[in-house]
Amino acid sequence: MKKLLIPALLSALIIGCSSTPVDETSGAPVESRSGPGVAPVSAGGLDSRGLPRELTDPKSVLSQRSIYFDLDKYEVKDEYKDLVAAHAKYLVANKGFKVLIQGNTDERGSREYNLSLGQKRSDAVKRSLTLLGTREDQVESVSLGEEKPKNPGHDESAWADNRRADILYKAPDGRGEF
Repeated sequence: MKKLLIPALLSALIIGCSSTPVDETSGAPVESRSGPGVAPVSAGGLDSRGLPRELTDPKSVLSQRSIYFDLDKYEVKDEYKDLVAAHAKYLVANKGFKVLIQGNTDERGSREYNLSLGQKRSDAVKRSLTLLGTREDQVESVSLGEEKPKNPGHDESAWADNRRADILYKAPDGRGEF
């Protein structure tokens, strides 16, 4: 049974990812780990990717796009709930925007375990966004497992950086991060 389940899951993952190309050359945006503040959403023009400045301005809470997790956990920690709420508020107000949640893990654990854990992390963020009013069709969740580390190190600090879910935006005109 296991021999059939793993190839089927991997095939589904590959098929699901094939319709949404990901720019592998750009990493996830760097963010501060301090608690998010309230930043006003304003029309300040577009950046080079076609995203509104409030999504990329380092002074805006919306520029913070990573939610970090504890080892082997996939619950959104209290310290990131305000950040998720800010993204939900933006998506509710801007219904043409879509997000891709990429679940990531550190390098420890089997490939299958890490793909599963990464999916649970991205699904947890998606669930939080939809519970806060974001439409289901605005949010897609995928797992990258251990394949896209933010920190290439092999110590606890690096592993902590890699246990995350990243939020990538796409504007209504199709421009953006995914």
